[in-house]
Amino acid sequence: MKTHKDLDAWKKSIELVASIYKITSSFPKEQIYGLTSQIRRAAVSIPSNIAEGAAQNHDKEFIQFLYVALGSGAELETQLIISKMLGFIDDEKSQELTNELNSISRMIQGLIKFIKKQKNSE
Repeated sequence: MKTHKDLDAWKKSIELVASIYKITSSFPKEQIYGLTSQIRRAAVSIPSNIAEGAAQNHDKEFIQFLYVALGSGAELETQLIISKMLGFIDDEKSQELTNELNSISRMIQGLIKFIKKQKNSE
């Protein structure tokens, strides 16, 4: 790995952030400091933690940041469910975003396993 920019999980999570910003731009204006802000922060946290972890000198720290990224993904999933329940996003868009998020989470989990396996074989 050269940098975080080479990781598919980072690339896909950047795309998810763009999708989240687009969909939340249609949320009610009174939600700008509420759910809209929370969703955007959680989404941005995923690629940010991948990048920050990749910049660490030790695999243990990288793995910790990847776990934080997974936590942000779980937070985002919860907020998407709430947004759907409140009628801010429709079923189809909710499912599409959830599928993207699940794919990213699997990539992150795979990366964690790869790093742990590589570390154990040293």
